[in-house]
Amino acid sequence: MTSQLAQPEVAAEAAPEDVSLDVGSVLRESQMDEVLEELDDELVGLEAVKTRIREIAALLAIDRLRREAGLVSESPGLHMCFTGGPGTGKTTVALRIADILHRLGYLEKGHLVAVTREDLVGQYVGHTAPKTKDVIKRALGGVLFIDEAYYLFRQENERDYGPEAIEILLGAMENQRDQIVVVLAGYKDKMDAFFHANPGMYSRVPHHIDFPDYSAPELMKIGRLMLRRQMYELSDDAVATFEEYIERRMLLPEFANGRSVRNAIERARLRHANRLVETGGRVSRHDLLRIEAEDLLKSRVFNSDPTRNAGDGTQAA
Repeated sequence: MTSQLAQPEVAAEAAPEDVSLDVGSVLRESQMDEVLEELDDELVGLEAVKTRIREIAALLAIDRLRREAGLVSESPGLHMCFTGGPGTGKTTVALRIADILHRLGYLEKGHLVAVTREDLVGQYVGHTAPKTKDVIKRALGGVLFIDEAYYLFRQENERDYGPEAIEILLGAMENQRDQIVVVLAGYKDKMDAFFHANPGMYSRVPHHIDFPDYSAPELMKIGRLMLRRQMYELSDDAVATFEEYIERRMLLPEFANGRSVRNAIERARLRHANRLVETGGRVSRHDLLRIEAEDLLKSRVFNSDPTRNAGDGTQAA
């Protein structure tokens, strides 16, 4: 009788001759380095997040070489949970992941479908299943991003249809995992409670990535990047004012990290444009690109200091 211990030796003798494969060729063909560089340029900080994305990309690249070498390589589970506050880059990272997975041959299309509870859960019997299945169908070949995913489960409401949507999602995550990647996003404490109440969902999500809030210097850098993309710049006085704006805004309710910075810049652009129009005369290229301190000081964020309050009636921007 053949011993089971002898089987690995037989398998080794049957293995194909060793081959040399070029990792660099896979990276060049998929342009993965370019996508990761864009991610670095687009996202300030978030080093732990970027490291996890690089690891996933590396796994897929090596799996591709393993298949070329005749080695068994099952499709890895890539469903993810992104936790963190608003404006921390979760949607941007999901977009980049979709692109990377497409370039590396994991996803056929590489598009992103972003939804919330309202897109998945119906309001009456028989309404939820077709809604959820339609969303999954649209997301096949790409990434399905479910923001504030914990609202799918409302334990206090026994007649809620969210559990039906969850069951359909679970089936797709298991049976179509090579066709779709599901990313669940929301605040960490609420996502923890959601997974505790839905252990089947937790077991299908191997990647949990936390997006921390940005520091004031990081938010300042984000603001400068946004301005540069739109061909604006801050005057010296405006730099100091914007730094103070960020520090004050971080202390106010409903602060949304990069989103709050973007809103502040949009309001500053409005004030900048209005200031130039009110001159009624000629303006230089320098005037067109330069945001001054006064364009920022009119924000209600400065209302706490009567000496700097311009009372423009805008909302914390």
